[in-house]
Amino acid sequence: MRYDRQTILPDIGKEGQAKLKNASVLIVGVGGLGSPIALYLTAAGIGTLGIADGDRVSLTNLQRQVLYTEGGLDETKVICAREKLLSLNSEVTINAYPYNLTAENAEEIIDLYDIVVDGCDNFATRYLINDTCVKLGKPYVYGAIYGWEGQVSVFNHKSGKNYRDLFPDEQAMMSMPSPGKGVIGVTPAITGSVEATEVIKLICGAGNLLDGKLWSIDLLTLQSNIISL
Repeated sequence: MRYDRQTILPDIGKEGQAKLKNASVLIVGVGGLGSPIALYLTAAGIGTLGIADGDRVSLTNLQRQVLYTEGGLDETKVICAREKLLSLNSEVTINAYPYNLTAENAEEIIDLYDIVVDGCDNFATRYLINDTCVKLGKPYVYGAIYGWEGQVSVFNHKSGKNYRDLFPDEQAMMSMPSPGKGVIGVTPAITGSVEATEVIKLICGAGNLLDGKLWSIDLLTLQSNIISL
């Protein structure tokens, strides 16, 4: 009954639901992007979900990070997130990592999961995720936001494209000035939902993935594009 509305889809069915139940996904960062990703993957019945984030809930988070409430202010994000996600679907195993992904722990954590999803907000972590996924042969579902704009891609899958094909000059990216923190709350909601969609498609073998492609959207104009990398 819980999954009836998606198992009646021919692209998922009972077989796809079984694949979702047997899948393990790591979300790096459970803020603006990570919140909708975690909520929709949990609702869809992912078997095991890892959430890694070293931050605590702050008042400024609540405008867009829909996993959290005023009652969780100053609490560890992944602990609050785990409680919320289990209240949504107790059938999912939620592994909470109350610290950031680093060069010292990335390989050990990522090796435990089938797919890694980007919920972070900085270039250094994305290069770390990418390089670790390349080394371990794990697909990396990438997402990024700025203001009213979002973009999503699937790296290290059949096309062989990875984050360094999109941004090859790591030094130049790391030296860029901060783009600022301004963002409308629905930007991560939409972008994170597309990331979650790509994860579900990847697991179930449904549709056409953004493998070797970059999807982008400008919410001010509602113009969206897909380009090949």
